[in-house]
Amino acid sequence: MTTTTLAILVPLLPFLGAAAGLLLGRRSPGLVRPLAVLPTLTALVLAVLVAVRQGGDRSVDAATELTPTGSVPIELALHIDGFAALVAVLVGVVASCVQIYSTGYLREDPRYPSYAALVSLFTSAMLLVVYSGDLMVLLVGWEIMGICSYFLVGHYWETPEARAASLKAFLVTKLGDVPFLIGLFALAVDAGSFRITTILAAVRDGGLDHPTLIALLLLAGVAGKSAQFPLHTWLPDAMAGPTPVSALIHAATMVAAGVYFVARLLPVFAASAAALVVLAVMAAVTMAGSALAALAQDDIKRVLAYSTIGQLGYMTGALAVGDRGAAVFHLLSHGAFKALLFLAAGVIIHAAGTNSLAAMSRMRGLRDRIPDAYWTMTVALLALAAMPPFSGFFSKEAVLGAAEHTATGHTASAPASAGWIVLVAGLLTALLTAAYATRLWLLAFHGKGTEAPDHGKQPVAMTAVLWVLAVPSLAFGLTVGVLPDWFDGHSLTPTLTTSVLGTGLALVGGLVTYGAWRHTTALAARVPMGAVAVSPGGDAGQVESEAIASHFPAYGDVASAHDPADPGRLLLGPLHRHAAGGFRLDAVYTVLFVRPVQAAARLVRFLDREVVETYVRGAGTAPRWLGAAVRRAQTGNVQTYLSALLAGTVVLAVAAVLVATAGA
Repeated sequence: MTTTTLAILVPLLPFLGAAAGLLLGRRSPGLVRPLAVLPTLTALVLAVLVAVRQGGDRSVDAATELTPTGSVPIELALHIDGFAALVAVLVGVVASCVQIYSTGYLREDPRYPSYAALVSLFTSAMLLVVYSGDLMVLLVGWEIMGICSYFLVGHYWETPEARAASLKAFLVTKLGDVPFLIGLFALAVDAGSFRITTILAAVRDGGLDHPTLIALLLLAGVAGKSAQFPLHTWLPDAMAGPTPVSALIHAATMVAAGVYFVARLLPVFAASAAALVVLAVMAAVTMAGSALAALAQDDIKRVLAYSTIGQLGYMTGALAVGDRGAAVFHLLSHGAFKALLFLAAGVIIHAAGTNSLAAMSRMRGLRDRIPDAYWTMTVALLALAAMPPFSGFFSKEAVLGAAEHTATGHTASAPASAGWIVLVAGLLTALLTAAYATRLWLLAFHGKGTEAPDHGKQPVAMTAVLWVLAVPSLAFGLTVGVLPDWFDGHSLTPTLTTSVLGTGLALVGGLVTYGAWRHTTALAARVPMGAVAVSPGGDAGQVESEAIASHFPAYGDVASAHDPADPGRLLLGPLHRHAAGGFRLDAVYTVLFVRPVQAAARLVRFLDREVVETYVRGAGTAPRWLGAAVRRAQTGNVQTYLSALLAGTVVLAVAAVLVATAGA
């Protein structure tokens, strides 16, 4: 079987599994799990075979014209280089783990058949994006993912949070997709084709007439899909969906699509220095802002959501300095440990028996009850904090090293200003990332909250997946010497300067957070006996916080709403309230965009009902009145008709006489 045939089957098999699951799921419940797991696992095996055959050598290209358009052709094309081959393997691994994990996590869910089918369709769409060699075909997968995310985030549609989150995710990403679509058409017009290889050749030959405009339009879609500032606000709210869906969206699909798109078309963006600076600023604001927000969240999934936004900022930062190898390296590394983090969080939630207890301030005694989640999540958090020798250290240092080379002028692939912006923001984010990762670990597994009921041992399908993902989270960094052969040949080996700075700042962030946690815990322990009295139906954590604040005024606003030992409030101080609310960006957008749009809609409705419809109703009323008057004149009385005729004759005669007299 040829490599091209294998590559076609990779996205096709999950699609067929999704179609079969939707058609047969309710009629044959016993087939649901095999139809969910087997096609995705088979696609993973085929993706590995494609990667082995591609081997990092020349790209695999194949195309057939779908339909004659008369101008720019649309082709069903494959373009599989080293980037595409490895990203497809990542998608297959994470999707397979999610499907296996979901068989235990959602085993009692009555809507599991539709859920599993949508996950398969989601996977198929992302694989189509990865392998596609034509931008219009890529756009099909891009939009299918948007539809799937809408349904999956809103899986628990009975809750208003899930309904609002799914609608918000759909609308915000569509807001970015409008300029993205315009940018695709502009790019195709300039290059004369939607084919990726043709576009890249046109860029090399200087064939783009409007590179800055095209790049900025495309970046709008990337910001929406990959949750970058200012279109990132949908991602934390999307945590209302099932936790395995969060793992899939955050690790291998949806948000990874935007980064992968820029990596695949990086020469288009590199043709405009202004676009790279804009991308660098977007990445810097996203990195630092999301890390601050993560440090203030209480819900464990929202911490991980903001963490994803920040790590995607690292990837876009690497692209801003022109190093797509470092960006995709971090994409692969992040995919493994972020999937592990979310699935481990799912085990925590499953152990508590309810999603409402995902608040870290209420967790207690979980280390001993769920040791699999404890140890694997520790590995993933160390990778997230970029501690050597975990995978996140090597991939994050590749990004920082690329930024340093650009800032110091060692590479001319991007403006030096972009390098400095990414480097400074990246180092600051390394400090904050280690801080919120340490805080999460302390509160989730060593917290003093209310111990949740023990719901027994977790399903093997869930715990086994955690150990599978722990392997690349720990050892993927060892491939740092091999990956350049699959990418552009640029070295991904950590540099001494950024390694020392990055690791040192991460250690400082972790140690300071631990010290703050010890300090706040000691303050909580010094509350006099009887100071904490919980009224019936009251919140013990809130009462305890108020008691601590009253006995220790210096503690001030440090007391958390639920856990007085939360170091996040102590570290952020007065900034905590703003960071916890995502810096009120949703409120800003409501004032700047939502309310004006609603006001405009009300004005249009008023004009339509009171002005346009008035004219429409008037156009019908006048003939109706005329008809009524004529109808009243038609009495059927012959004498009345003769009288009217005689009166008319007299009137005409009088008029004629008057006219004749006036003429004389």
